[in-house]
Parts: sequence; C-alpha cells; structure tokens
Amino acid sequence: MSDADWLALATTLKLAAATTLVLLVVGTPVAWWLARTRNRLAVAVEAVVALPLVLPPTVLGFYMLVALGPRGFIGGTLQDLGWHHLAFSFTGLVVASTLYSLPFMVQPLKDAFAAVGERMLDAAATLRAGPWDRFFSVVLPLSRRGFLTATTLTFAHTVGEFGVVLMVGGNIPGETRVLSIAIYDHAEALDYASAHVLAGGLLAASFLLLLLVYFLNRRYHVVHA
Repeated sequence: MSDADWLALATTLKLAAATTLVLLVVGTPVAWWLARTRNRLAVAVEAVVALPLVLPPTVLGFYMLVALGPRGFIGGTLQDLGWHHLAFSFTGLVVASTLYSLPFMVQPLKDAFAAVGERMLDAAATLRAGPWDRFFSVVLPLSRRGFLTATTLTFAHTVGEFGVVLMVGGNIPGETRVLSIAIYDHAEALDYASAHVLAGGLLAASFLLLLLVYFLNRRYHVVHA
C-alpha cells in the first residue's frame, strides 16, 4: 500500500467511527420512539429511516450535495453566518454518511427495544424507578445484543460507502478520499494489483465483522436458552 492508500484508510476509519458515534446518539432515541409509540406517523418515520436501503446512493448523494453546498439550505445558511459550506469536506461526509447509514443503526435497535417486555419495565416502575433509570438499568442491559449488531453493521456499512461519499466529498486526499474511492482510482488506472490489496482487505474485514456479530448472537441465544 502506498502512503496515499494508508491516508485513505485513516480517513475511512475516522469517518466510520464518527458516523457510528453520531448515530448512536441520534438513532437510539429514534429507535426507542419507533419501538414504543402508537402514533400513526410512526409508519412514515419508518419509511423515511429505511429509504437509504432502496434509494440509489447517487440520488441521496446528489440531494445532500445540493443541501450542503453554497447554494443549498444548509450550506447557504452556514455561509450567511460566516462559516464555510459543508460540501467537499469531512464534516459533510459525516452528515451524509449519518443519513445513509441510519437504517443500519435504527432497525436493529428498534427490534431489540421491542423485545423488551412490558413486565420488566412495569416491575421497575413499581420499585419507583424513573423513566431514565428504567432505560439505563433495564432496557440497555437487555438490548446489548442489538447495540452490538447496530454498531457493527453501521461501522461496516460506512467503511464500504462509495456513491454518497464521492458525490458529497469528492476525492480530496487526506480529507474525503476513502478506501472505496482509492479502489476505484486504482482500477481506473489499471493498477489491479493495488486494487486487489485494498478490495481484499475490505472483503476480509467485512467478513470478520459479520462473523463476530453472528458468533456473539448465537452464543447469546445458547446462554439464554
């Protein structure tokens, strides 16, 4: 691997970590609301959350580029406030990746929260445990398998992003050039040897992450059977 490829790896891991942390903060309350609410709007919210699963990445990337750019609502507002717009920046990548990976965080957490029985929460309430106490002392321990799955899938999915990253961030070394774009650059230059190294590394890392998730989930079922 060249120095540029190592830099792309560092940017990729930084982006995946930042996206996962942001989605843990944002996705947890969304998943909790979807798992508990009876509001009719929940169906529409679920559809919006799941939209990146069926929407072509370039479509989402295009609209994010428009919104974050100098003439967009977000980018234009930032410039009016004296800041820089977010297009072709690492911060813009985090925003776009957060939206694109949203279902990979929310759906496993929603399923985990829905599996928490009302009896456990009611029992905690009779012991005068408040809502926050019930969530942290009852819900979180019972949902740790969901959190493991959600964080792993979100991280792995972000590492493999291409269309959204290219549309919003472009290909700026040290700023927005990630491994998926580096692979494309090598293939376009007919440098298949370098492309094989990066692609094989991503394939192996993705497989090992999924293997870890399924192994821990199976072990959890055996222990709690």
